[in-house]
Amino acid sequence: MTETRTIPVPEGLAGERLDVVLSRLFGFSRGFSQAVIDEGGAVLDGVAGGKSDRVRSGALLEVTFEPKKAPTIEPIIVDSMAIVYDDDDVVIVDKPPGLAAHPAPSWDGPSVLGALAGAGYRISTSGPPERQGIVHRLDVGTSGLMAVAKSEVAYSRLKRAFKAREVHKIYHALVQGHPDPATGTIDAPIGRHPSSSWKFAVVAGGRDSVTHYETLEAFSGAALLRVTLETGRTHQIRVHMSAHRHPIVGDTLYGADPTLAEKLGVTRQWLHASELEFAHPVTGKPVHVRCGFPDDLNVALERLRA
Repeated sequence: MTETRTIPVPEGLAGERLDVVLSRLFGFSRGFSQAVIDEGGAVLDGVAGGKSDRVRSGALLEVTFEPKKAPTIEPIIVDSMAIVYDDDDVVIVDKPPGLAAHPAPSWDGPSVLGALAGAGYRISTSGPPERQGIVHRLDVGTSGLMAVAKSEVAYSRLKRAFKAREVHKIYHALVQGHPDPATGTIDAPIGRHPSSSWKFAVVAGGRDSVTHYETLEAFSGAALLRVTLETGRTHQIRVHMSAHRHPIVGDTLYGADPTLAEKLGVTRQWLHASELEFAHPVTGKPVHVRCGFPDDLNVALERLRA
């Protein structure tokens, strides 16, 4: 059933893009905001707006849209997802590639929440219905460690810990070429890609984003990096390494050479969340877990070493 909402643009949003305004005023995702605008559903002072239009304070905004139903969590059995830590408050999984963190309108495949439900786990009810208990996410094509809150107190405290950068995360990435310097820091703001709603990029005015990397092993045409994050932006490592002209092997969305990926047998980005460390949200005791590389990533390394 179509809904229409009318509201004057608040002074605090003056000068913002129209799609950003819809996201902030109505809680829409950025993609849904852009879809509404593309269909002529966002009208400013009687004129249909474009997603990159800048709004003025006091302008009358009329938005017409078809509400989306929240995706449901379907319990599934995922034998390849291992549980590496579990107590009354937190469960940490070793997520295989091809599994999303949670259901979404743009994803109809399996999810971590669905796999946990299928394994009989009860998760925190905090957060939006389709991602209850989720305190951080990994991309569908990224494997490795992901924590999910089981209790309400764990959810609120872990969300706060991630936001305050109190959670230590270590990734490993196989990138094209050899970064120079071999060890360094990329400090560059990340925001939505100016010409794609699916991508992110280093952009002026983006959110502060800091990535530290260290070369562990150099091969012919590629290097294995140990990566730590100060911030946790969407696609951060992928965007930063691409901007550094060393895209992650297999990450064709961000400019990787598909012929190298094919040669190494890589069918997704070679990126793995290897370590996760934080203070337990209830006991305060340190939680530190590690997991090794999955078979497909190891095969690529073996081919490079050979």
